[in-house]
Amino acid sequence: MSFLRFLLAPFAWLYGAVLLMRHTLYDQGLLRSVRPGVPSIGVGNLALGGTGKTPHVELVLRTLDGLAPLATLSRGYGRSGTEVLEVHEQDNAATVGDEPLQLKRKFPAVHVFVGADRRAALAHMQELVPALQAVVLDDAYQHRRVDAGLDILLTTWHRPWHRDALVPAGRLRDLPGRARMADVVVVTKCPAFPSVAERERWRRELGLRVGQELFFSGIRYVTPRYVSRPIGSTVQYPSGDQGGVVLITGIADPAPLVKHVQGLFATVEHVAFPDHHRFTASDLQGLAARCAKFAPGPKMLITTEKDAMRLLPLLPGSALSDLPLAVIAMEAVILNEPERFAALIRDHVATHPAHR
Repeated sequence: MSFLRFLLAPFAWLYGAVLLMRHTLYDQGLLRSVRPGVPSIGVGNLALGGTGKTPHVELVLRTLDGLAPLATLSRGYGRSGTEVLEVHEQDNAATVGDEPLQLKRKFPAVHVFVGADRRAALAHMQELVPALQAVVLDDAYQHRRVDAGLDILLTTWHRPWHRDALVPAGRLRDLPGRARMADVVVVTKCPAFPSVAERERWRRELGLRVGQELFFSGIRYVTPRYVSRPIGSTVQYPSGDQGGVVLITGIADPAPLVKHVQGLFATVEHVAFPDHHRFTASDLQGLAARCAKFAPGPKMLITTEKDAMRLLPLLPGSALSDLPLAVIAMEAVILNEPERFAALIRDHVATHPAHR
């Protein structure tokens, strides 16, 4: 235990006591959870962020491809309001949140909703989409007023919950013991396919109960694609020793992406912002100054899909308007038994009482 974690431990214990009291009230039925009337799949974690929730929500949606209508529901972190809204492709991240907007633009046929009161949001969704076949609940593991039919809990290979601590001593926002309530656990951002011995070790160290499914996932990066270019530009990706890339991130854990981009380009300048950072004109001016100094030759900007939702509206007429911007999409890939993972999701939907 580090000295700082030791100093903060009493505050973490106090926070843990509050969490324990809250969960006890739900477990004893003194506070009520409601299960949606349609098949529901929750994707969440115990930590503050950086486990890859959005790529795994997308994985669930791809797994259910062909089933319609589908919907997702999230809080819409970082948006200006709390009311229930259906997200449309022409919306902006300030109103609906960056991740919901990203989902809508990638899956236009899916009904994407945001709402702070998830119980009220679900009722509203079922009124608007009465034939709804399934709903994916994004980051709903701590929202016990709604009880998902199938809970998928994520933790990372490099910082799993059993090596972490409750905030403020660590990054956990919920009790590690709550992991035993999940139906499926996915260890994310794995550097390689885990051996049978490693998988068994992980099951023991995570303290999973009998019957809990354990999967391991990696990240697959898609080739960068331009989302913005100056008019008349024919610029190509910088190559060799000339030119460079400015990688802009506002995500919780940019390290894997930084390593990937450094493997693609000779010169990479990484500019990191906090997760869900709201970019400003001043930010863009600072980025332009970095671009002007760090490398000779042609330059381009690269960011994540999520960050692009907040960055793109500011580019026209800005200090960065003369530079091309590309995004790198990331996809979650199940490494062990992907067919079984897909079957669990499909079977949950197919065998739900609403579909009998």
